[in-house]
Amino acid sequence: MLWNVRLTNKAAKQLSKLPDEIRIRVGALMTDIRNRGPIVPEWKNFGKLRGLSECYHCHVKAGRPTYVVCWQITQREIRIIEVYYVGTHEKDPY
Repeated sequence: MLWNVRLTNKAAKQLSKLPDEIRIRVGALMTDIRNRGPIVPEWKNFGKLRGLSECYHCHVKAGRPTYVVCWQITQREIRIIEVYYVGTHEKDPY
């Protein structure tokens, strides 16, 4: 069964300001999460965020700048995941 992956309004604004290459990678990550669920260890630097319940992150592009995506499971029973940050590592929320 597929997961429903949503962008918060803030994440959608952040995504719209990023280069095309990064938007494509974020789309690929969201598709992967939609098909496989919130745990995607194949993505670079994937990990659970410490101290936060069911929150994860990964890097969609390494180097300078490094681009990060953060998401959380908001409703496990009905399989809803919310992407709440898309942007550079310097401004990430963790």
